[in-house]
Amino acid sequence: MLAYTDTSQLGGADLALSYVLERLDPRFEVAVAGTDAAIVERVAAGRKGASATVVRPPTSGQDFRCLAAHLRTFRALEPDIVHVSLASPWSCQYALAAAGLLRRPVVAVYQLPRPALGRGQRLARRLTSPAVTRHVGVGERTSREVEILLGLARGSVTTIHNGVPDESLDPPERPVPGPIVGSMGRLEPQKGFDVFLRALEDVPAVAAVLVGDGSRRRELNELSSRTGVADRVLWIDWSDERRSYLPWFDVYVLPSRFEGFPLALLEALLAERAVVAADVGSVREAVRDGETGLLVPPDDPAALAKAIARLLEDEDLRRRLGASGRRLVLDTFTADHMTRSFEHLYDEILP
Repeated sequence: MLAYTDTSQLGGADLALSYVLERLDPRFEVAVAGTDAAIVERVAAGRKGASATVVRPPTSGQDFRCLAAHLRTFRALEPDIVHVSLASPWSCQYALAAAGLLRRPVVAVYQLPRPALGRGQRLARRLTSPAVTRHVGVGERTSREVEILLGLARGSVTTIHNGVPDESLDPPERPVPGPIVGSMGRLEPQKGFDVFLRALEDVPAVAAVLVGDGSRRRELNELSSRTGVADRVLWIDWSDERRSYLPWFDVYVLPSRFEGFPLALLEALLAERAVVAADVGSVREAVRDGETGLLVPPDDPAALAKAIARLLEDEDLRRRLGASGRRLVLDTFTADHMTRSFEHLYDEILP
């Protein structure tokens, strides 16, 4: 199996792919290819014996040298099946084209259903779509949204939910006394951390922890100063140890503007954290309002603040939601569940 990614910043799509490769049955020989050396090596690291190949990235929308490089790589690796991890429905076009030209079966996995940036992306996708043997979305709502975006028949996108491993957590010493609300993710507009900071204005006497890196770090710092919450916010850089901070959080917040089925949310539920999440993408498939967490409208600081305050005031509710959330993930959304589902799909496709 050839696993392919064209991302340049480590995110949930690559982590989910690495979890699958790590747990995949030994009968599968795995190769990993992509356009960023660090990402390719990170994804391949979990699979003993997996090869890692970096392919020339595109420099334009119609880069025939890039297509030729992908063709050479795919031909040399001779995969029986190609698993393409798409951060958006419009990514990985050169990999899809190469696999199609070589007539290799393709599983295309869509993480985030986002509209195309222009006609060029839509045209490229129409040309490469016939190369895809099976379309997969990481959540039910995500799958239906991908069908609409790509003009696919309803029900043609199979759902295989993202999953995460259950890990024991060894948290550092708690940084401050009193309640802590926290979140993890890339510091980008999608993740809505500006909404979180504005919500903190209406939740006094609580500290916030934000674990992540991204292009909006300075902007978010400035917003925390303008809103008067800077002295209550602790910033922590993203790392492989990010989950160790989860036991600090009395409430975990997912303030995103749009999502697929985020891994960080599943990690928080596994850690038995009480969750407040924006009702976007496939989030409600894990955060069942009042059962495994609380849902709020996206881009609504007032609603987010009200839900956070409700949980901070009710310890019994926090414990009940946390316990139910952990049970749900263990029953349905682990990395093992995800991997077994992909194995069944591969077996349906392979001769």
